[in-house]
Amino acid sequence: MGAGIRAVRAPQGAPGSSGSVLLVDDEPLLLRALQRILRGDGHRIALAESAEQAEEALADPDLDVVVLDLLLGRQSGLEFLARLKRERPELEVIVITGHASIESAVGCIRSGAFDYLEKPFDDVHRVRSTVRQAIERRRLVARNRELEAELRERGAPASLIGGSAVMRRLARTIHGLRHNESHVLLRGESGTGKELVARAIHAASPRAHGPFAPVDCGALPESIIESELFGHEKGAFTGATGATGLFRMAHGGTLFLDEIGEIPPNVQAKLLRALQEKEVRPVGGSSAVPVDIRVICATHRDLDRMVAEGRFRQDLFYRLDVVRIEIPPLRERRDDIPLLVHHFLRKYRGAHSPVEGIEDEALQALVESEWPGNVRELENAIESAMALASGPRVRAADLPGSRRGVPRSAAQVPRDVPLSLASYERLALERALAETGGDAPEAARRLGLGRSTLYRKLAKHGLQARRN
Repeated sequence: MGAGIRAVRAPQGAPGSSGSVLLVDDEPLLLRALQRILRGDGHRIALAESAEQAEEALADPDLDVVVLDLLLGRQSGLEFLARLKRERPELEVIVITGHASIESAVGCIRSGAFDYLEKPFDDVHRVRSTVRQAIERRRLVARNRELEAELRERGAPASLIGGSAVMRRLARTIHGLRHNESHVLLRGESGTGKELVARAIHAASPRAHGPFAPVDCGALPESIIESELFGHEKGAFTGATGATGLFRMAHGGTLFLDEIGEIPPNVQAKLLRALQEKEVRPVGGSSAVPVDIRVICATHRDLDRMVAEGRFRQDLFYRLDVVRIEIPPLRERRDDIPLLVHHFLRKYRGAHSPVEGIEDEALQALVESEWPGNVRELENAIESAMALASGPRVRAADLPGSRRGVPRSAAQVPRDVPLSLASYERLALERALAETGGDAPEAARRLGLGRSTLYRKLAKHGLQARRN
């Protein structure tokens, strides 16, 4: 580093929350104070006492956030901010000032600042959380741009979408089964993509060139499930014309039994025999037919509990539960949401669709939403938004009403919100904008304010509504 710049690696903080931060201020004591505040979060920190000294650090392509004093010696911090956003628009800039005013705050936000902080830093939690949020936004926006480029190239997506730690573990497990043909039990909530995982296991196995036969056991009436699984002979019952059955259809490949916990007890016994003897007897048939299959089962039920309560055969459970794989819910893999969103944008973009991507605010809303229906619910939300979108990018306003940016913590007040009416007012404004996709008239209506009053309060807090 050149003279005047000092780089400091702080101790590691929360995983995924740290980044590269440049602090620019002409007061050495304040720089050291900021360094102490941010040290515990694991950031790579560079210090500069002037715009000139900051040049070397600004050349770092991995730089995430600049914390910039508004009064920077002889140079205007606003001018430096404007140059930063012109030359490195991807950087998030947090302005600090000891002379905060509505005019300066609005000017900073309009010039592209992520947020501004008042000196002295009485609320160190706000300083830390603002830097963390700026890093998260920087990475989300960068990932959005990267994925939009991939979307334009229209590359073929992999069957399993995700790069989070839990999905990497899942991919390693599937890879580890590539030479194995043991039966597999998939556990996971509804909508987590259990059939996709089953198909991935099949595709990686020695049976990849054989058939993959899926069936939702919960969707089959009890009166016909045996016939669907094992087949039936012509005349076996009224109207029977003869059917092969899924076991024989999957011969040489994989049979996927979704919602295995829904199979009635009398069919459980016949299923166990078919797995043990590797043969099936069609309904109405007099002889058994050999089958060579691998069975992958899935359920959202607690089969261990069902066995303990006598509702599922223990011997069948042990036969199926040779390899158990837990499929993570979407709330445990939020890092994968941008990947999934762009996958679904590609999937539902027709030849005449105007949609080419998604706005950063809309993507942020999706990342911060709860998804009780998991990936299936997210896919539905994207399909719906694309049907409503009229421009080249999906906006927050295009999302289903419950997904227009309600943060995960919207129902709760974050712990780091200072105990002041101004802080709670800002929080209410942010929530109203998030829930309405930035629609000012609708936000004013929900808050019970006149439109001019809303704009005055937004300016006070450095917030902006969407420009229609």
